[in-house]
Amino acid sequence: MPGTDAPYRRYVALGDSQTEGLGDGDEATGLRGFADRLAEHLAHHNPGLSYANLAVRGRLAAQVHTEQLAPALSHRPDLATVVAGVNDLLRPRFDADHVAHHLEAMFAALTAQGARVATLTFPDPARITPLARPLAPRVVALNQRIREAAGRHGVTVAETSRHPVVADPRLWSTDRLHASPLGHQRIAAALAHALGLPGTDDTWTHPLPPPATPVLTGWRAAPAELRWTATFLGPWLTRRLRGRSSGDGHTAKRPDLGPVDARRPG
Repeated sequence: MPGTDAPYRRYVALGDSQTEGLGDGDEATGLRGFADRLAEHLAHHNPGLSYANLAVRGRLAAQVHTEQLAPALSHRPDLATVVAGVNDLLRPRFDADHVAHHLEAMFAALTAQGARVATLTFPDPARITPLARPLAPRVVALNQRIREAAGRHGVTVAETSRHPVVADPRLWSTDRLHASPLGHQRIAAALAHALGLPGTDDTWTHPLPPPATPVLTGWRAAPAELRWTATFLGPWLTRRLRGRSSGDGHTAKRPDLGPVDARRPG
């Protein structure tokens, strides 16, 4: 299995919108995201790295498994990231065991083929938006199952859920579901550090400098919560009721292995 002294040659990313890169760039200029950023770090230290990103927004863990695992295996990666489950958390009938089953199936297949696999745990959404407090027990349950499944297959886990900085609003886009560019940068740094890649340390866990303006809390935050509900939560619920997904009509942005520009700044 490759390590820091054995360069990675083929990196494949599986997942949903976070891995696709929503919140980091846009449809016109292109999405970047933590997987692209991790690939750039890898390429800086491993010239000749090839990278594919199979992620598609809106996908449930079962869909990531059924749609992305076979193409990922065909690329014969020596490194893969598997990050999925948030879309399941938001569904009315969430089943942590069902989600973990699909994640573990991907862990097992990729590691059995010789790939090193990395994943991460998810932050408590109530620390990001108070309206998400009912989801907190679901996140705890899913994170525990991710750790257990990862342990059974030697999968590296970046414990992003355990550090207070992950709740800093500056790490999240305005929809509070996707990381901001800075958030994607921190996720990439967390995975790189967990993998023990050269040039990494735990600075991704450090708090940001104090904000220029104080964060609103209590009743002062109510107008912002109402705007968020109308702008993001309402449309999301409407899509769910209509049986639609944000990923309808979308395909993977990098379905094939290709070179990475290691000169791009972090």
